[in-house]
Amino acid sequence: MTGSLPGAAIIAAIKSAGVRFVMTVPDIVSSEGLLHPISRDSELRLIRVCKEDEAVGISAGLAACGQRSMLLIQHTGLLDSINALRAVAVEYSMPVCLMVGLLEKEPGVAPTKSGRYGVRIVQPILDAMSIVHHLLETEDDVPIIPKAIERAYTDSKPVVMLLGRRPTP
Repeated sequence: MTGSLPGAAIIAAIKSAGVRFVMTVPDIVSSEGLLHPISRDSELRLIRVCKEDEAVGISAGLAACGQRSMLLIQHTGLLDSINALRAVAVEYSMPVCLMVGLLEKEPGVAPTKSGRYGVRIVQPILDAMSIVHHLLETEDDVPIIPKAIERAYTDSKPVVMLLGRRPTP
């Protein structure tokens, strides 16, 4: 698979879904293409957190106040925050939206076929938790973003969008 995943298109899709808050623990996968541009975007409020599970709670609190948000983290942080995601988003049916960078995933290779163990187990864990997830690898996948976020808020359920490659600036 060739192509790129343009950060500007991702940011536009996030904003079109009504997201105004982005929580993050800075990561290498999304920094150049997403995190740095988001930090300069006057329509988005970037909230830096110490741990990813903290962001799950903040996102749920914002949803309870009628605000849309998204977590921007990498898969290692997702794995660290599984219990918070289970307790807050799944068991309390909260629309927690996550965009998760799959650190060192080989572009064009299915995550479950990756040579990286941590990448390989992400989708099976999300499946076991009944969390809807989408893989974003090219610009053709970007239209999934606003639909997935809208569905999360309509159904009051978590959603995970997996970044299969580094977004480009």
